[in-house]
Amino acid sequence: MKNIFHLPFPVFRLLFTVFCLLSPVSRLLSQPLPATEIISKADAQSRQQSSYVEMTMQVVRPKYTREISLKSWTKGDKLALIKITAPAKDAGSGYLKINKELWNWLPGIDRLIKMSASVMGQSWMGSDFTNDDMVRQSSMVNDYTPKLLGSETLRGFECYKVELIPLANAAVVWGKVIVWVSKKDFLIIKIENYDEDLLLAQTMDNYDFKNFNGKTMPSRMEITPADKPGQKTVLTIQKAEYNKPIEDGFFSQQNLRKK
Repeated sequence: MKNIFHLPFPVFRLLFTVFCLLSPVSRLLSQPLPATEIISKADAQSRQQSSYVEMTMQVVRPKYTREISLKSWTKGDKLALIKITAPAKDAGSGYLKINKELWNWLPGIDRLIKMSASVMGQSWMGSDFTNDDMVRQSSMVNDYTPKLLGSETLRGFECYKVELIPLANAAVVWGKVIVWVSKKDFLIIKIENYDEDLLLAQTMDNYDFKNFNGKTMPSRMEITPADKPGQKTVLTIQKAEYNKPIEDGFFSQQNLRKK
């Protein structure tokens, strides 16, 4: 085999030039993406133009377990409507979001309650999900400054690990968020939410990713509080339709009140 240094000079010069040209490209390709791009891609992957989802929420406590069935419609990040279908005592109640306004309909007392921003961090229907989790009031892209912490393998996914610090004027629930995003498809695999004292408050894990009419989404999500052993909430999707047309007028107080 010929030593490369014994090649004719023009050939050697050509190989050296190609090596010099490709080396910066190789280094560029091996570098991690900027944190802002990772979060933008993850946010775009998890969001959709519109959605209709049928799901069951299982609230697990040390002494009992209860289930809530619900239907959810969303359009962009400004419109959302959630209707409870079971159990019977909660059936018919629901939530409506239009822009930054949120209402709760309670048919048992025939009352429509307008909810303030201060309740977004409170429990949704006695579960470990917050009101903000259910209607996606906050935005990873617009409300936080991201910082890439490194890479980790999580449940078989090669992931970027990104820290999110809220902007000074952002109306968000958490003092800090850490998110694990798969490098291949920018799927959100895990989220850790920290309180205002930067102590871990809860962990959300996404499992069983499935293709729902062209959109890859988790079909099971679990939220586990950090300081409450034996407690968690599991959200399981039975049916999902994404990016199908929904008129803006569908998201109305009239539809919220409908059985």
